Amino acid sequence: MANIFDTEEFTKKYYYSGSLGALYTPKRTTFRLWAPTASKVVLNIFRECLHDSRLDSIEMKKAENGTWVHVMEGDQNGIFYTYYVTVDGRTNEVVDPYAKAVGANGLRGMVIDLKATDPEGFRETPRPEFGRCKPTDAVVYETHVRDFSNHYSAMSSFPGKFLAFTETGKTLKDGTKILTDHLKELGITHVQLLPSYDYYTVDETKLDKPQFNWGYDPLNYNAPEGSYSTNAYDGAVRINEYKQMVKALHKNGIRVIMDVVYNHTMFGEQSYLNMTVPHFYHRTREDDTFYDGSACSNETASDRPMCRKYIVDSVVYWATEYMLDGFRFDLMGIHDIVTMNEIREELNKIDPTIIVYGEGWTGGECGIPDELRALKCNAKQFPGVGAFSVDIRDGVKGHVFDLKERGFVSGAQNFEETIKFGLVGCIDYPGIDMSKVNYSDECWALNPSQAVNYVEAHDNLTIWDKLATSNPVDTEFTRIKMDKLAAGIIFTAQGIPFIQFGQDFLRTKYNEDTGEFDENSFRSPDKVNNIDWNRKSEYIDVFKYYKGLIAFRKAHKSLRFTEASQVRDNLEFLKCSEKNMVAFKISACKTGDNKDLLIVYNANRTNEKVILPEGEWEIFIDGKNAGTDVLDTVSGRIWIDGISMIAAVKK
Repeated sequence: MANIFDTEEFTKKYYYSGSLGALYTPKRTTFRLWAPTASKVVLNIFRECLHDSRLDSIEMKKAENGTWVHVMEGDQNGIFYTYYVTVDGRTNEVVDPYAKAVGANGLRGMVIDLKATDPEGFRETPRPEFGRCKPTDAVVYETHVRDFSNHYSAMSSFPGKFLAFTETGKTLKDGTKILTDHLKELGITHVQLLPSYDYYTVDETKLDKPQFNWGYDPLNYNAPEGSYSTNAYDGAVRINEYKQMVKALHKNGIRVIMDVVYNHTMFGEQSYLNMTVPHFYHRTREDDTFYDGSACSNETASDRPMCRKYIVDSVVYWATEYMLDGFRFDLMGIHDIVTMNEIREELNKIDPTIIVYGEGWTGGECGIPDELRALKCNAKQFPGVGAFSVDIRDGVKGHVFDLKERGFVSGAQNFEETIKFGLVGCIDYPGIDMSKVNYSDECWALNPSQAVNYVEAHDNLTIWDKLATSNPVDTEFTRIKMDKLAAGIIFTAQGIPFIQFGQDFLRTKYNEDTGEFDENSFRSPDKVNNIDWNRKSEYIDVFKYYKGLIAFRKAHKSLRFTEASQVRDNLEFLKCSEKNMVAFKISACKTGDNKDLLIVYNANRTNEKVILPEGEWEIFIDGKNAGTDVLDTVSGRIWIDGISMIAAVKK
């Protein structure tokens, strides 16, 4: 069957360009399902999301291009439904892949009046401005909905819920700001939420029982996760509270990015997509076994037009119905390049400032060739879509899977060229010795706006835990210097800076039960994943440093170039007298800034002398402080403390 799905004949006969799902109006609801291989489809209507509450079962009519249709007259808002789909004599009960609302555990779709779910003023609350509204103006802060507010220190009225993001005025006893006020204070522009669509592994009927998952186990792509709402049984509540969260963040000047996982489904054979059209939505071998580029037992077939349409329709739906401002694609390298370009094209029609980026790799062998896939090495073929820079990540802190390996900030040698490559946004830049760059033999980014720079994300050890593992003999004072230098590199590099929630106050995932740092906490208990807001107060100096780095970045356009030519024309690396140092100057003449910038990193443990370019230089960042206030004015030469940096502006 897989070979038939890939033929032009199949696509021409069965491609359906119209709207699918339960299409609601107050007068009638039209149910339309794409199931071209089915011999029979039955619509089941239920009063409730669970239990034996069936009201009716109606055989649907076969319609154009492989669709099945039934129209129910009257206002059907709030009813639940499933489909019986019969293929090759086997009947499966499925949830509509296009369901916009679901009940507890996503077992039934729900007809929904979406207009009625809008909070007051939702459509009138615009997307926040951020700088010039270019990708490189973004400062992304990744968080998990539950982690954000679930710890007792958050004092949230809605612990672990969407609505926690609507709470303001919350502080610790010493006045330290927390929750959304913390986000505003830090100065980030975007919050990236770990998967917040309906996922499988949390039982929404037993939320009194401790449960945790990151959410990379998709069940219903177009409905919010029930465990994050105050009522998982009512799809309308989920939607309304998700929108309340978005509205509150927008009102506070913060855009919202959704982490999306279209590359695989929670189940293979038993996924709703596969049971609707067996073997179509996934890449399979000749023997019908699933390819597993996700390392999660299956991978989706984005290269098939109706699967591509499903992904594009879903992204557009979230961008329009929920007014989301960006999408982070999990294992983007599984998707084909055409799909990513089409997503970018459709989002541009809605708002070109919506940003898109993802993981430019896979978890295993894929069912289509490398040259067709949205891998980091192919990024030049999908402009307007970013990829995570593993080059700068591991160059700064050491290999992510070798826990004891060190990087530039933690004492490793010969990482200068890797750091330079990351600093220019992984573009084609003359003078960098690519033979000494850790992972890339040649540039991969068309422009710096494609490079997402980071040293920490939900995956793997936090950088604080990584430093504790790779540098166990060093004091906390020394490791804090390493952490600050790592952050300084990320926030003064060309590209999009990205940090994880709590990184700005040394987040740790130490597991007391195992006595180890947790590097894969996707289903670890709350005590590992929760954010203890008291750490912000304990490490307020680190928080202020991150805050200052962000403020300095925002104040200087020359740290936020969008075009490769701007970097090549204005950024010049300077010679350093010692190893383990990187220095560069950015010329003011073409950047829109009025003054030249000078940045120097010293990863040595000893203080090092730097000969300054001609003129007087005002220091804004050193190893202890960062921000937009002048710390000192120097000329001629300067000594830079070990494991630290300076950022200076020509007077």
